Amino acid sequence: MANNGSEQSQASDYATQWPIPKFHFSVDLGSGGTASFSEVSGMNVESQIIEYRFGDDKNFTKAKMPGLKKYNNVTLKKGMFKGDTVFWDWYNKITMNTIERTDVKITLMDEKGDALMLWTLKNAWPTKITVTDLKADGNEVAVETLELAHEELTQTKGS
Repeated sequence: MANNGSEQSQASDYATQWPIPKFHFSVDLGSGGTASFSEVSGMNVESQIIEYRFGDDKNFTKAKMPGLKKYNNVTLKKGMFKGDTVFWDWYNKITMNTIERTDVKITLMDEKGDALMLWTLKNAWPTKITVTDLKADGNEVAVETLELAHEELTQTKGS
């Protein structure tokens, strides 16, 4: 007989038995303003590889060591609303090598709105805005995209 999940749901610690759904989240842009988003993507970190070999090493291979960390830009998407210029206001603060940097907090929540996971983008700033494409025969919501550069991505457990 197939497991219908009733045993897990009745367990006292069922919250650790099921994976977390990814559709209930919030984004705090810090001093960059606030907005509701439909999608967040690109939260990646990677250690670059340093290859090295001593000239007198008897093994004819290179050793691989972890190098600098590399953080991808994070992409945020949201529907466009009349008079909403949060992205543009922040982006327009860019002047010659100067921008207002802020810590952006992305929180994954449970059904009660309690934080399960928190990701923080340190010193984030807008590097790119993409406005929706316009189609005379389209039937979609207008969506704009904000790409954030940042210097570090950290993850912590929720409350």
